[in-house]
Amino acid sequence: MPRPLGELEDAVMTRVWKWNRPVTVREVLEDLQQERSIAYTTVMTVLDNLHQKGWVRREAEGRAYRYEAVSTRAAYAAALMNDAWSQSDNPAAALVAFFGMMSEEQRLALRDAVRMVQGPETPEAAADTGGDTDRENPGSAQETDGR
Repeated sequence: MPRPLGELEDAVMTRVWKWNRPVTVREVLEDLQQERSIAYTTVMTVLDNLHQKGWVRREAEGRAYRYEAVSTRAAYAAALMNDAWSQSDNPAAALVAFFGMMSEEQRLALRDAVRMVQGPETPEAAADTGGDTDRENPGSAQETDGR
């Protein structure tokens, strides 16, 4: 697992991921200069370092290079989360603590992601495992018994 990106590496990769196409040092420089003072050679060095670390691939174009992301920002975030989780001595407790930090919107996104990974659930499996319908209305089983 690659180490987390530094602040400037993240700023450069954010643009590479956002633009989703091969980019030049000049393009990244001009965009970064809108928010900070930075030299061409600094951006060139950062992109070269990102290439050496395997974050970007590059292709020569004249005397310069065009850089393109090797993977997505989502894959990067997932790798960071997996690395952090795998370092815990109690992964279940780490997940509970992580879920506790999430906003409601993030928890909904997590539920959607779990459903996508698990695939479609048959009605029988939902009934056997206490699917969402049972949790939403726990008294429904008693009501059908006439109690």
